[in-house]
Amino acid sequence: MLTRPRLLLHLEGAGLVVLALCFYRANHFPWWLFAVLFLAPDLCMLGYLLNARWGAAIYNLAHITAGPILLVLIGYLTARPLISYGLIWSAHIGFDRLLGYGLKYPTQFRDTHLQHL
Repeated sequence: MLTRPRLLLHLEGAGLVVLALCFYRANHFPWWLFAVLFLAPDLCMLGYLLNARWGAAIYNLAHITAGPILLVLIGYLTARPLISYGLIWSAHIGFDRLLGYGLKYPTQFRDTHLQHL
């Protein structure tokens, strides 16, 4: 199993979803907000209307874990509601990885980093 990177990335995605959901629940954030915002990062697919290079860049920016981690940290230090947004965003990224959706190459939408493993 440890020699199958694709499987490990799927498991890592599942772990991220579970962790984000646990922290979300533990902080008593509203589930309606989770339901409304869970798919919001996928709106970045609209960047593909410009071209594949811009689409991949915009999509990847919304689908790397650095953004939600930073949002959670800022929320921890300043405004607690920001934590909920970071956790929702993290859960979305984890769910994408669990399903096999990866970061995009600038060739076409279906060309992801998971397909090159």
